[in-house]
Amino acid sequence: MTYGYSQSLVTANKEASARSLGVALGRVCIKVGISVSEVATVFGVSRMAIYNWFKGVSAPKSTLNKKIETYIHTIKRRHNLN
Repeated sequence: MTYGYSQSLVTANKEASARSLGVALGRVCIKVGISVSEVATVFGVSRMAIYNWFKGVSAPKSTLNKKIETYIHTIKRRHNLN
């Protein structure tokens, strides 16, 4: 499920470096169908910021890294992902 993600966003996310925490977040959210709006609310940033993180255009502020890592881990555990 892509939860309404555009094909261009999905493609950009797949082509971006997986070493970026924002890209990793995007891959998990796209895979399980978590909306950009929901992610933006969780991290207190704009939807545009989330789109840019998912595409690897920009990176989250380092102060959010731990929260993002925890969020990714929680999603993976909840959905039985590796």
